[in-house]
Formats: sequence, C-alpha cells, structure tokens
Amino acid sequence: MTDDKGILGRIDELVAEEHELRTKHAAGQVGNDDEKTRLRALEVELDQCWDLLRQRRAKREFGENPDDAAARSTDTVEGYLN
Repeated sequence: MTDDKGILGRIDELVAEEHELRTKHAAGQVGNDDEKTRLRALEVELDQCWDLLRQRRAKREFGENPDDAAARSTDTVEGYLN
C-alpha cells in the first residue's frame, strides 16, 4: 500500500471480507468466537488504513510528501478515543 489508491483498495477488500464474514455467521457457517476474533482484526486493520490515508491527505494538503506517512501501531490507532 504505497499510494492512496492501494490503501483504498485494501479498505475495499477488508470491508468485503467483513460483509462476507457477517453473512456466513448469519447462515451459521462461522461460530461466534471465530467471528469476533476476525472482526476485531478487520476493525483494527481498517482503522490503520483510514489513519494512514488521513495522514497522506494531510501531508499533501500542507505541501509535504505523502509518501512520508507511515502506518501507526495498533496501540496508537486504537487509543485515539481513550
């Protein structure tokens, strides 16, 4: 994911997987524990992707190189609201 298009593509993939997982869970093909574990991992990766995309856009807006943006750790991204 070196550019905005790649990041957005990954976001689309993660959202599609999330929808598929929820559909399989509703059909009884995936257990509660498996669903919760994978959904949590998807949520974290989505948050990291959105954060990276926002960083890139902010750098671009202020005349900086968007390629200098870097994915932040799970603890950092998930700690924003706490």
